[in-house]
Amino acid sequence: MMALKKVNAEASVGESFLVDLKARDHALVIDQPKIGGGADQGPTPLEYFFFALGGCICTIARIVANQKRIALRNITCRVEGELNMDVLMGKSSEDRAGFQNMKVYTTIDADMSKEEKELFLKEVDARCPISDNVQSTSAVEFIVEG
Repeated sequence: MMALKKVNAEASVGESFLVDLKARDHALVIDQPKIGGGADQGPTPLEYFFFALGGCICTIARIVANQKRIALRNITCRVEGELNMDVLMGKSSEDRAGFQNMKVYTTIDADMSKEEKELFLKEVDARCPISDNVQSTSAVEFIVEG
């Protein structure tokens, strides 16, 4: 039997670009840079997206390392990607709105060869829900509640 876990988060925006986020007992904000009309009080949604991917890779790496008794001292992920801003700004519909490509650069501090690190990262990627959602199609349903 599958062990399903429901995850919830809430986002709310008023008249500015400042978005209040809530998940469990945690609160965060999203904002746009001043050059984009925001007050730069927090990361953008795109930056949070990359935080989520890098953070999930790091978390799953810790889980895998603990399960396999690998002495993982540290893992660092740097995520970058490119997207067509004309689509985001509504100036074009000729391309997709999402990132054209994404790269996750990792530094793994463990007593492992490069090949072992690559195999470790491959398993981590296969078990990472965020990476899976990026690389596979997941249905998103939009429901108007009010």
